[in-house]
Amino acid sequence: MASPPVQQPTRIVIAEIFRERGIRGEVTARSQTDVPGRLETLKSAWVLLTDGTDRAVTLEAAWPHKGDWVLKFAGVDSMSDAEQFRGADLWVPFEERAPLPEGEYYESDLAGCAVRTMGTGEWIGTVTGMERYGGPALLEVDRNGRNVLIPFVPSICRKVDLEGREIQVELPEGLLEL
Repeated sequence: MASPPVQQPTRIVIAEIFRERGIRGEVTARSQTDVPGRLETLKSAWVLLTDGTDRAVTLEAAWPHKGDWVLKFAGVDSMSDAEQFRGADLWVPFEERAPLPEGEYYESDLAGCAVRTMGTGEWIGTVTGMERYGGPALLEVDRNGRNVLIPFVPSICRKVDLEGREIQVELPEGLLEL
């Protein structure tokens, strides 16, 4: 098993581990990823234990069970072996995030992007997060201390430039006054 890196990488938590399950060293977990198939295809990851230490793990199996997940780590073969994972986070380094389909973005990649109007380049604000209410996602944009919500849809958010940290928009008339 590899030692944790000296410098802590940026972590992407992909599951929260609840408790041990059964007598074969399995644990129950709740997925924190929206990427379909991510847990089933994950081979290696890290676990942040409740005492603050990291442990590298190899996943032998992962399967859905009653709305959550059952995970089996290599070398964890009994209920007592699995107890150490109670309350831990399963994570991967930022660089190992699952790729997204074309036109989809991680919220963490959009945060901090400048929002400018298409054509004129007028500064609208800076993305601080996203809201989801069942329809299209809404960008939370800080506009000089005022929170503005902009629908994150292709007809409004015309160009997303992650390298340039900018989103170009064509806003419907009156949107900024809402």
